[in-house]
Amino acid sequence: MKIGKYKLKVVETSNFALDGGAMFGVVPKPLWTKAYSEPDEKNRIPLTARLMLIDTDQKKILIDTGMGDKFDEKFEKIYNVRRSETPVALGLAKHNLKCEDITDVILTHLHFDHVGGATQFVNGEIQPTFKNAKYYVQKQQYEWALNPTLKDRASFINHNYVPLKEDGLLELIDGEGEIFPGIKLLPIDGHTKAMQMVKISDDDNTLLYITDLCPTHAHIIAPYHMGYDNFPLTVLEEKEKYLPQAYEDNWTIFFEHDHKVEAAKITSAKKGFIVSDTFKI
Repeated sequence: MKIGKYKLKVVETSNFALDGGAMFGVVPKPLWTKAYSEPDEKNRIPLTARLMLIDTDQKKILIDTGMGDKFDEKFEKIYNVRRSETPVALGLAKHNLKCEDITDVILTHLHFDHVGGATQFVNGEIQPTFKNAKYYVQKQQYEWALNPTLKDRASFINHNYVPLKEDGLLELIDGEGEIFPGIKLLPIDGHTKAMQMVKISDDDNTLLYITDLCPTHAHIIAPYHMGYDNFPLTVLEEKEKYLPQAYEDNWTIFFEHDHKVEAAKITSAKKGFIVSDTFKI
């Protein structure tokens, strides 16, 4: 897919699994299984860590970094993930790129499944994975990650992002705005404070990297939101703000965690919006 001067490419990192009830909050199991997937014997549903590469002659911009591989066997069992499959370098290699080719990394937020690949172990020490890149995250999200609540502190692991700040590679963004021509950051607060969606536009087309506002296509349905969300009513308000615009202006929605659906258009339905056409980037 191409928008303006940007070539948009998918970078797959790893598959994993989370509890279906946690992923759909108060929605009854018969409804979320029909909307998304049957769970496994541990009530986990299949998910993926799907990233986007924004490619130009001058820049190689990556949105999020996946889980990385700085975790142990217990983590692998809980999340049904294989460490050998998670390094972002494997996904980049399919596009004939190396980690040192990346010039910029936009971090939607600092949960481990989005920022784990930002750093790596090298000879027993934590080092930036993309040593030639500048990393970007919202200032309020970074501050939240340093002092999370009891509800969400398990999602934040300091060695994924603090070394970036210490090495002078992390730029803290303050609010909404265009980070590169045609690439706009849209902070939202429902899932976690100052998570940022990424909107990529030209005169004719727009793609919204919707991150965890709608982790899967099933979450386009307004009441379908995660138990992990810190502020559920804010999530509803944010969907009410952005989904009508996405429908009216025919935006493409990119799903970071959906195990089958990469991207889709949405359409108006009796109780809000649902996915219509689905496709690959």
